[in-house]
Amino acid sequence: MPAGLIALALGGFGIGLTEFVIMGLLPEVAADFQVSEASAGWFISGYALSVTVGALLVTAGVTRLPRKPVLMGLLVLFIAGNFLSAIADSYTAMMIGRIIAALCHGAFFGIGSVVAASLVPPHKKAGAIAIMFTGLTAANVLGVPFGTLLGQNYGWRSTFWAITAIGVIALIGIALMVPKGSTEPTKSLRSELGAFKSGQVWLSIIVTILGFGGMFGAFTYIAFTLTDVSGFESSAVPWLLVLFGGGLFVGNFLGGKAADKALDKSLIVILAGLVAVLTFFALTASSSIATLVSLALMGGFGFATVPGLQMRVMHFASTAPTLASGANIGAFNLGNALGAWLGGVTITAGLGYTSPIWAGAGITVAALLVMLAAATAAKRGGVAAPAVAPDVEREPREVNVA
Repeated sequence: MPAGLIALALGGFGIGLTEFVIMGLLPEVAADFQVSEASAGWFISGYALSVTVGALLVTAGVTRLPRKPVLMGLLVLFIAGNFLSAIADSYTAMMIGRIIAALCHGAFFGIGSVVAASLVPPHKKAGAIAIMFTGLTAANVLGVPFGTLLGQNYGWRSTFWAITAIGVIALIGIALMVPKGSTEPTKSLRSELGAFKSGQVWLSIIVTILGFGGMFGAFTYIAFTLTDVSGFESSAVPWLLVLFGGGLFVGNFLGGKAADKALDKSLIVILAGLVAVLTFFALTASSSIATLVSLALMGGFGFATVPGLQMRVMHFASTAPTLASGANIGAFNLGNALGAWLGGVTITAGLGYTSPIWAGAGITVAALLVMLAAATAAKRGGVAAPAVAPDVEREPREVNVA
């Protein structure tokens, strides 16, 4: 395994940790700043919206610059944002820190995906992307529970100091282990924007929004489902989420392997599997044993789509994949927001705490239908995604899209 992939994964771990660990620390943060739970919740929503904006604007702003220095600069931004969060003496200062940290998120994973793919042979590219995203899944499996525990015992600021330190280590790792000039920068923003002329790029992004929205529609309100429907004690919820995180970890790894063998076919099978899992979960949520199985499988099938969807966007934007790759990272966060909103609508309508799972299943059905249409259209047009993921490391120095 190229050492650069380890450095990229460590950066992904820190970024994933700063995104998700705040969920377990909201009560402490709200009490410290003397704000309501809803106001504190904007530390999550504001972060997600900033990721979406940063995925496009920041990536577009740095697309002509060499990849390695850009990744290092993004981590400096990440370190600064978390440092500001750690020392914040007001709600506003904390929000600014969250926004600064979030701005690097989409660009780091978007550009990092291109760099990761360039470090391995063509038939291992989706797997390399999966390794980079392993940092994100590890943040859910290990980082969030221990980060929450650290914050609860030593104050929530201690968690952000730890995240800041992780950012520094990742920065050093990328400086030492990612090869210089691993990919060529795009010489024209126009060529990057030209990638969005591909209907397949847009279809892939729509599948990302719907597919990830389906999983997070069910996951956002999972604590209520586990306690009010499945009968678990609230003290068990953090450890049950470790089981979900374990599913993410395994799904990400296996999804990358499957995408390297048959990109479109694997995505269709995984999305169909996610529909089946969510339906099973909604029907059996009152059973604690069935819930344990569903949690692991939901994480596994839900995150197994990530390396394949990222690879698909890069394939159909192969002449200039960086901005499209970043846009797809933003699409994951839009999916989070969509799923959370729709799940909230069903609960507000009085449909119960299994209704977000049904809503998630419905969104995922839509993702599956779009994916089937995209695969069929690509095959008919003679541009189907290959059985073996393409070589995207050689970007042309300039593409005329006039």
